[in-house]
Amino acid sequence: MDLTIRGGGVFGLAIGWECLQRGARVRLIEACAIGAGASGGIVGALAPHVPESWNAKKAFQLQALLMAEVFWAGVGAASGLATGYARTGRLQAVPLGGETLAAARGNRAQGLWEGQAQWRVVPATGGWEPVGPSGLLIHDTLSARIHPRSACEALAAAFVAGGGDLVIGDGVDSGKLIWATGSDGLADLSAAFGHPIGSGEKGQALALAFDARDMPQIQGDGVHIVPHDDGTVAVGSTSERLYQSATGTDHLLDSLHRRAVALVPALAGAAVVARWAGLRPRAATRAPVLGEWPGRPGHFIANGGFKIGFGIAPMVARVMADLVLDGVDRVPQGCHMADALR
Repeated sequence: MDLTIRGGGVFGLAIGWECLQRGARVRLIEACAIGAGASGGIVGALAPHVPESWNAKKAFQLQALLMAEVFWAGVGAASGLATGYARTGRLQAVPLGGETLAAARGNRAQGLWEGQAQWRVVPATGGWEPVGPSGLLIHDTLSARIHPRSACEALAAAFVAGGGDLVIGDGVDSGKLIWATGSDGLADLSAAFGHPIGSGEKGQALALAFDARDMPQIQGDGVHIVPHDDGTVAVGSTSERLYQSATGTDHLLDSLHRRAVALVPALAGAAVVARWAGLRPRAATRAPVLGEWPGRPGHFIANGGFKIGFGIAPMVARVMADLVLDGVDRVPQGCHMADALR
């Protein structure tokens, strides 16, 4: 093998798929199950950062969102499985007094988003939209949705179909080694360097039986409401530094549910069909942690996709393949392993 990847979440799978397409021989080892960690969630909101205070991280995410449709279509074609991807956009309510700022952000988006998506202020119509006091909405056409579990299953199937060696359980490393091991991996890095690289932050989410599959996602009051193509609407997520059970759901999810119904009253009465909780890998810098493992020749890290992991996965796959296979470092400023150690 040219390369071994440890971790069967979206980062590890996407990197493995990209490297296979470049002709590498790749083994991927997942200790438990595909998408066993944060990548097995249910929300799948692929939403951009606000188009202002532009930096390398935001530009990196933009490129990933712009290439996502082609990336996930390729995965679907190779696997024969649906990923749940669709660029359906996003709606947010404009707060009272926020009209000028919202319009200014739309003007910035025209240039920053390279003319490939819009951020517009539009009037509310009383349909599928968030409740807001101003009667105005922000509609962006860059946001997309994906079904996390389906996407990981499709990536794994595409990887195997492309000739990748997928091992569930114990496996033997061979060649260069990429560590894409999520929250546990961040904890291991913190211990190895005696420095707070990152840790797991708990999130809780739920899915409702409500068919809005062609409608945009809705964001507001700390809630993401994401319609999926299976006739459910996902609602997420809490952010918990302190918790008793990493995988248990509780009253905080009930509160999130109530806020979602207040934001979109059409969801009142929709049955809860799934509840999920798990740890998401949050780097101390809030940026992904990518690059070479200092002091370990031939070892690399791809971690820390807190809340944006699926959104940036296509670009993470590209830059990690560039680095590991070609020795070309295109990791954006602020996202290097070296940045996490500062």
